[in-house]
Amino acid sequence: MNKFWPLLGTIVLLAGVESAAADTVLKVVIKDHVFQPAEIHIKADDEVTLTVDNQDATPEEFESHDLRIEKVVPGNSTGVVRFGPLKPGTYEFVGEFNEDTAKGKVIVE
Repeated sequence: MNKFWPLLGTIVLLAGVESAAADTVLKVVIKDHVFQPAEIHIKADDEVTLTVDNQDATPEEFESHDLRIEKVVPGNSTGVVRFGPLKPGTYEFVGEFNEDTAKGKVIVE
């Protein structure tokens, strides 16, 4: 019976890898103080890893009161934020240092 324990461990490990692969991985670019795309669509209950690629020379803060996220991304670099799972609805975000132009939303369907 001991020869089956390693197989059970492999099955448990693969199950964990499969659930990690189910995360939604997305990217948003900020250039000229504007988010591209300005709308991100995801499915309800997805866990999201979002890369924020700041192509401006100045820093920007990705902020969302709806998502409870604040992340400063230095100029010409990237940052990563994670959120979810979320219920259907619209969740707004801004670039706090340029709120007049850096606006976006996550739409959960």
